[in-house]
Amino acid sequence: MKYPKEYLDEIKTRLKVSTVISKTVSLKKKGKEFVGLSPFKNEKTPSFTVNDEKEFYHCFATSEHGNIFDFVMKIQNLKFGEAVKYLAQLAGMQPYMFSKQDEEREKKWKEYRSIFSQYVDFYHNELLKNENYSFVRDYLKNRSLTKSEVKKFKIGYIEKNPNFFEKLKDNYSEQTLVETGLFYLDEKKKIYIERFRGRLIFPINNISAQPIALGGRIIENLDYLAKYINSPETNFFKKGSNLYNLDLARKLSNKIDHIYLVEGYMDVVGLSKNGIDNAVANLGTSLTDKQILTLNQFFDDIIICFDGDESGYKAAVRAAENSIKELKPEKQISFLFLPDKEDPDSYVNKNGKANFIDFTKQSKLSIHQFIFSHYKKQTKNNPSSMAIFEKKLRSIVNTIKDDFIKKYVLEYFLEKISELTPHSNQIKKKFFVKRAKSLDATKKHFNESRSLTGVELKEFSLLYLVMNNLNLLQTNIHLIENIKLFTDVNKKIFELIIEKLKSGEQITIQELKLDNQLLEKINKFAPIKHILKNQADNDQKTIELLEDICRDLMNYDLEFRIQELESKFSMDMSESTFNELKELKKKQNPN
Repeated sequence: MKYPKEYLDEIKTRLKVSTVISKTVSLKKKGKEFVGLSPFKNEKTPSFTVNDEKEFYHCFATSEHGNIFDFVMKIQNLKFGEAVKYLAQLAGMQPYMFSKQDEEREKKWKEYRSIFSQYVDFYHNELLKNENYSFVRDYLKNRSLTKSEVKKFKIGYIEKNPNFFEKLKDNYSEQTLVETGLFYLDEKKKIYIERFRGRLIFPINNISAQPIALGGRIIENLDYLAKYINSPETNFFKKGSNLYNLDLARKLSNKIDHIYLVEGYMDVVGLSKNGIDNAVANLGTSLTDKQILTLNQFFDDIIICFDGDESGYKAAVRAAENSIKELKPEKQISFLFLPDKEDPDSYVNKNGKANFIDFTKQSKLSIHQFIFSHYKKQTKNNPSSMAIFEKKLRSIVNTIKDDFIKKYVLEYFLEKISELTPHSNQIKKKFFVKRAKSLDATKKHFNESRSLTGVELKEFSLLYLVMNNLNLLQTNIHLIENIKLFTDVNKKIFELIIEKLKSGEQITIQELKLDNQLLEKINKFAPIKHILKNQADNDQKTIELLEDICRDLMNYDLEFRIQELESKFSMDMSESTFNELKELKKKQNPN
């Protein structure tokens, strides 16, 4: 069976070609394209190009050419279906299983999409052409919006007593129409009501530019009505997984590395009117991990710019604590606070694009600076308050998923705290001088380490632990003599150490005469060194750590053997291969 075109298109839309290929090939930006060494042949001069805008790669050395599906199939030796599953997972999408449920869902999605397209088109055209809507067009003019913005964002208006339900019910079931969230049943009157009646509507598109929900705004000052409402969640619309205007803004990611994340639809439209098109809005909920991860697919710097009032500030604090966990060395999250009672729409309309951009450059705060500043304001200069302050910052740091960022953000927080407590810090300074490190330094560390595999890093940890505990392990040689390493260089070093330890002679690192560059690499990148710093002279803990590493390396070995058998089984489909595979999978350590 064929995958639905819409499913494949969404994968391509969610994943930039450079994002997929950079996992295999080291790419450098050159104009609108990326260049790198060909993955299809050995070469010294880069002949391999990637173009995100045109969604293809091309190798001038071998004439290989294609999209992300072609690349994954060729590099990983996968069939098309396997490549689709791999890329769907990378894009954060559910796998397509070709079940009856999938077919039914696909049928419902086509109906849902058709209803929304008709609904949005009808009310957009009404706003543009209906003579009775002149008061709405006057409202938009007073908000400095022109026909151009109305067309670009397909803004519409729904009258107070609409009857579009009647136009649709002949072609769709009542249940299907209600499931879109556009209508609901008035139990008393037993009639279907349009949820967004009497409101301006802003179509919320999915990443492929198809309308899947609406935002609605009243244009009269009526205290008994909410100013803004959004579509309820449906089978095809999840507020925490979507962003307003992402379908248009993502197309700028080849030219612009940052994106403004604002609170409202009018903020996005107002910024666009003033020439700032790299803006999206969250949909009336707290910022989610999924939204941050989606933006990270396209932009390197997310600038969160909420309203300059108390509710906007509180929303920014929640956004900071939710989003810092997704911070990565090559990505940035910043905050921009506007003057009191200003929002991005009002500020840019008063001051213009150039002033807004200058204000951004001068005033934006990195996420760790903002979090520190926020909690510092709540802290009093006494031991109890400072302890609560530090405890809170440490708990926030512990949510960060990337270990490199976690380390440097914690270091930033602790150094800032030490500046607030100079007297307690004087004692420490007598015993050691701490080298100040910039948070930006982690980028260099990340770039150097990104080529290392998980297996290599685990082997570095093993070698680091062994080389720093030679005497302990000489008397416990049985713990390490049967460990299997996978990297040739690391394997040779390990075999040399084992041989020396078995000789019974006391040895030192210097006597091993290891390559200095390799030693430096191990000492620099072994993840376990951060744990050992706090476990000095604790033999029991060292042995426990060693056992953990041994277990992980055994699991790596199992994984490699399982992969080999899975590949073999896909070719021969034999029962003996299947049984062998099943037995190996039973041995896998789930932890």
